[in-house]
Amino acid sequence: MASIAALRALRKRISPSFTSRIIAFTSDSRSISTLVLAEHEGGAIKPQSLSAVKAAKSLSNDNPISLLLAGSGSALHEAAANAASCDPSVSEVLVADSDEFSHPLAEPWAKLIHLVQQKGGYSHVITASGSFGKNILPRAAALLDVSPITDVIEISDPHLFVRPIYAGNALCTVRYTGAGPCLLTVRSTSFPVSPILADSKSNEAPITQVDLSTFGEDSVGKSRYVKHTSQDTERPDLGNARVVVTGGRALKSAENFKMIEKLAEKLGAAVGATRAAVDAGYVPNDLQVGQTGKIVAPELYMAFGVSGAIQHLAGMRDSKVIVAVNKDAEAPIFQVADYGLVGDIFEVIPELLEKLPEKK
Repeated sequence: MASIAALRALRKRISPSFTSRIIAFTSDSRSISTLVLAEHEGGAIKPQSLSAVKAAKSLSNDNPISLLLAGSGSALHEAAANAASCDPSVSEVLVADSDEFSHPLAEPWAKLIHLVQQKGGYSHVITASGSFGKNILPRAAALLDVSPITDVIEISDPHLFVRPIYAGNALCTVRYTGAGPCLLTVRSTSFPVSPILADSKSNEAPITQVDLSTFGEDSVGKSRYVKHTSQDTERPDLGNARVVVTGGRALKSAENFKMIEKLAEKLGAAVGATRAAVDAGYVPNDLQVGQTGKIVAPELYMAFGVSGAIQHLAGMRDSKVIVAVNKDAEAPIFQVADYGLVGDIFEVIPELLEKLPEKK
């Protein structure tokens, strides 16, 4: 009897704290809310931002997702209307309309994220791991006094993430233990989006204007917009193309690199380049594929004169089918290629151009 009484007394003492722990855990799991930083162009949301929305959905089944757009003019409001129906899980579209956001400079965007986070109290802030996200998120993390987690390829739970290290040769599991919001950049190739997702017009989310009255006029900081250059081409975007044709330093000149461009046109493919080809001035650096360039995962990746340096492999190893052409039979690219041809690219490419039918 004495033992039973002691157990009952012990139960009365531990039960309240145990219950409070359960309530705290439940409350924490329900307090997940996500802010997705979205890129837009020409009144449309970029595909990599839709991938960020998909990543946000994997954090929790009950996760309100807010999409943040910034810019100015009619293109911004058109993009907001498209964002409202881009995914049923988007619960709100936040729009920051100001001339300060006409160009995606890190300083005003980071201050905007800090402002929106203070008002919204989001548990997670997510954006795609492209030049936009890599430029903005670290500065926003500094303002929020947290450590960002970059290049996430898998979300195991709201605070457990997988990211590549050592140029993609190893995977690291990271647990976020910070007290503030968790800031993530995610690889869009790891969170592919169905085309139906972007066309859905049901369950449109409300559009809310961000109050910028306290934003201030000193947010431009130490950087300024100079100019924007782009190539006038009908080729698909490198980061989202189904087929990518890449050339390396073995092409020897910018004039010879035009063979890669002609082959890409026949295949309806995007053009890529190695870092060596970019550094040699054959093509602009926005075509670089690799650890310090763009990460791609097309259905077909064709590499011509690419040796297969570890830096380059980190940007294309997730491609579904890899075809390599190189005159060096010992080139590392053949270790990851599904199909390989040992031959002179100056003989192989012209033969392909001759025998391939014209694109319809």
